[in-house]
Amino acid sequence: MTLSEKVMRGDLMSAACPSREVLKHVTSRWGVLVLLALETGTHRFSQLRRKIGGVSERMLAQTLQWLESDGLVLRTAHDVVPPHVDYCLTPLGVEAASRVRLLADWIETSLPEIAANRAYRRPD
Repeated sequence: MTLSEKVMRGDLMSAACPSREVLKHVTSRWGVLVLLALETGTHRFSQLRRKIGGVSERMLAQTLQWLESDGLVLRTAHDVVPPHVDYCLTPLGVEAASRVRLLADWIETSLPEIAANRAYRRPD
């Protein structure tokens, strides 16, 4: 790989790689769950909060802002009273969600084996 190709692509193993910030947003606990929730379509903030159990209002807002700044989520504010804001995936977000879905599906199907490993290695 040439230097220019490496610079354009990024180098996740490098501490200074800007891709790491996106990786952090997409693979954070809440980032993964927001992407998966928005896979099913457009949601309002309160719908997302109900759908994603355990997320605080603050963390959901922050995660949505991160994903929006990365171009994965589109925030649409409607000019009505009371204010109405919708969130949906951009085409880039749809692609990210499909990749995250593969990991989530693997975790779900591998959970019995993972749980067995945890039980076997648990100290007395």
